Amino acid sequence: MRSCHMTSTILYNGRITTLDPSSPGAEAVMIRDGLVRTIGRENDVMPLKEANTKLIDLNKHTVIPGLNDSHTHVIRGGLHFNMELRWEGVPSVADALRMLKIQADRTPAPQWVRVVGGWSEFQFAEQRMPTLDEINAVAPDTPVFILHLYDRALLNRAALAAVGFTKESKDPPGGVIYKDRQGNPSGLLIAEPSALILYSTLAKGPTLGFEDQLNSSRHFQRELNRLGITSVIDAGGGGQNYPDDYRVIGELHKRGEMTLRIAYNLFAQEKGAEFADYERWVGMVKPGDGDDMLRMNGAGENLVWSAADFENFLQPRPRLVSDMDAELERVTRLLVENRWPFRIHATYDESIARFLNVFEKVNKDSPFNGLRFIIDHAETVRPASIDRINELGGGIAIQHRMAFQGEYFVERYGASEAESTPPIIDMLAANIPVGAGTDATRVASFNPWVSLYWLVSGKTVGGLPLYPKSRCLERSQALSLWTRGSAWFSGEQDLKGALAEGQYADLAVLSADYFSIPEEEIKDLHSVLTIVGGKVVHASDNFVSLAPPIPPASPYWSPVRHFGNQAHPKAAHVAPMSSDFCLAHGHSHCDHWDMHSRALKTPFWGILGCGCFAF
Repeated sequence: MRSCHMTSTILYNGRITTLDPSSPGAEAVMIRDGLVRTIGRENDVMPLKEANTKLIDLNKHTVIPGLNDSHTHVIRGGLHFNMELRWEGVPSVADALRMLKIQADRTPAPQWVRVVGGWSEFQFAEQRMPTLDEINAVAPDTPVFILHLYDRALLNRAALAAVGFTKESKDPPGGVIYKDRQGNPSGLLIAEPSALILYSTLAKGPTLGFEDQLNSSRHFQRELNRLGITSVIDAGGGGQNYPDDYRVIGELHKRGEMTLRIAYNLFAQEKGAEFADYERWVGMVKPGDGDDMLRMNGAGENLVWSAADFENFLQPRPRLVSDMDAELERVTRLLVENRWPFRIHATYDESIARFLNVFEKVNKDSPFNGLRFIIDHAETVRPASIDRINELGGGIAIQHRMAFQGEYFVERYGASEAESTPPIIDMLAANIPVGAGTDATRVASFNPWVSLYWLVSGKTVGGLPLYPKSRCLERSQALSLWTRGSAWFSGEQDLKGALAEGQYADLAVLSADYFSIPEEEIKDLHSVLTIVGGKVVHASDNFVSLAPPIPPASPYWSPVRHFGNQAHPKAAHVAPMSSDFCLAHGHSHCDHWDMHSRALKTPFWGILGCGCFAF
């Protein structure tokens, strides 16, 4: 997709929220050459119509600036999207198992069925996870891998055989292969606290071929467009090495088939070789390289592996190793000296305070002088650390991980501690840059409306109230974090985030009025018309005639082809099971995460022992 156009478009008869403080509301907008040229009252915009101007009647729909996810993993996620069964918004374990059976029956050997992120057991009517007995009953022959947050994975017997887990399999550092009384792997993998065991096991599954990965990435981008997302900042990820694992996104860009603006960060891959990674990349690429659809954004979210503080709230807060400071300082100096913006994964204030000690030390010798840096996640950041981040000129990217893990956080740390996790109100009061996002795809949903629901309601996806109303955001505040707020994190605050003259013509026409619908309905919103750079990238409902073509999801057995738009709760069309299928297995059959604890003796776990799949 290219953003330059010779003709103009006018969208009129709408209720346009511009997020431009000088002109917050409008009825019509004129787009030319991919930019907003004029916006305001219909009587002022319509006379500018030319002979070849395209007119789109908004029919009083609410229009917002395109949403921008300031922290996600879209490049890696796109490679796998067509292989993944999504449980976002599925209302019950029974429905989830029906979907699992349908997909298991459709999936040919040696492929797996994968449920990777976007769900919580608290969303289900049964208020529990599916049991291993239930999973094996619906999928006796097709390997099934189900990831649950950052804490465990469920594998059926076929998947255990596929990955080669046996009685002799040793536990990896920071993880447990839970075994039954006979010493056989049960199918439960536990992170204690490292997610290495989960992600490295997932990495053993088959991958798609190059053409299918191109198709998968297109469908993932189109799904994000359907949800109103027009921009993202990709935070790299384990197993996503530069430049090899950017070949698919580079080819889509070359073909003009991208429908999402992506600014990407480069993520250190190998423990002990992080400095070498960045030293090599500094000579290959520089921040800002690319164009308005695909551009390099800087370093992170992983700068050094010794700084990784695992975000598994079912486990105690991990302690960072003593040599972290020296390793982080060396990499930070390299980045600052080469004027590379950077971001760092940081869940706990204890970690953030130590990182800031390093950054302040580097700043004394090599001043940041406006160099953009980002603290990612920051669930328990404290006011003193917020002030220190602000003093150095940094920002904080927050995500809705608490919407999926809030119940576990409350159980471990208490409801009063959860009321300020993360302390977004305090961040905004400090006038520090804050951008919203999802951290999708492996844990939280990539659906921005689930995030906006969490920001506004203060509730988890299971309905648990986490925050008092005084610590929830007004709807316009929350929307601003998803638009204007996120634009700062790629240095594009003058180009996107508002519908204003001279900014990118990126917008979403909503299925209902975000500002007036009941709070519970926010998470059901989607876009019926999404425009990126003046070009329609998604259209449905009354605008369906404008929808751009896209090839069917491939391969033919893809869950996307059968279940369609899976991130929307009402879009998972589930066929009934045969009457001889039993859902009677109860909680007593389930192997729970907290049933087992053992001393780890294995010093290294295969080629993935570096932990490079931990994000």
